[in-house]
Amino acid sequence: MELLSISPPGWGANLLRGLAKSVQIAIGAFSLGIVIGISGAWGKLYGGPMVRDLLGLYTTIVRAVPELVLILLLYYAGTDLINRALGGLGYPPIDISGLVAGVVVLGVVQGAYATEVIRGAILSIPQGQIEAARAYGMAPGKLLRRITLPAMLPFAIPGLANLWLIATKDTALLAVVGFSELTQETRQAGAATKAYFTFFVAAGALYLLLTLFSNVIIGAVERRARRGLPPVVEAGR
Repeated sequence: MELLSISPPGWGANLLRGLAKSVQIAIGAFSLGIVIGISGAWGKLYGGPMVRDLLGLYTTIVRAVPELVLILLLYYAGTDLINRALGGLGYPPIDISGLVAGVVVLGVVQGAYATEVIRGAILSIPQGQIEAARAYGMAPGKLLRRITLPAMLPFAIPGLANLWLIATKDTALLAVVGFSELTQETRQAGAATKAYFTFFVAAGALYLLLTLFSNVIIGAVERRARRGLPPVVEAGR
């Protein structure tokens, strides 16, 4: 890591700023994906035929098309469509920030996977709980908040944890559209100093530290969500 100290001033700080932007995008995209996932799962399970068909089309397309292609399509074509629509309404075009675009693009991708994770978790809930709430006349919104979401959380956490870790790594794909997240900052530092190996090893170490820290938080959340439930016995023990 000695090369980091003899490189032009600020390259190490640039990597840390890139990491901070990557975390910002990952948090925003993951949060948006959860909102889409909850809505999508609810629509797939309890919506009408048209809603289920549209959601099925959405999840199929997003999961079938490579994420890099989706990012390029949504980033460039999505921005162009928005500005065309604004122009048709008589408004001037807008310049969408890289942070907002990154959050929305990755959030749409995350939402498709979160829909299936949450749908599977809801199906894992003992149906007697939901039927009892309906028998008492509980409104759909209250049923979702009071019964469905808390009961499905222990079943959803493993899948959602994987989606979070995927979100932290998928931020690297935004380098292709020029957003200065960790991978882009690493590439620029390597190009300026020719110390590619050093900087990419440093970036890999930062991603690893982020994953290890995330695993600690995820473990604590999972233990809290599973309070009162029987312990899970791992295979082979």
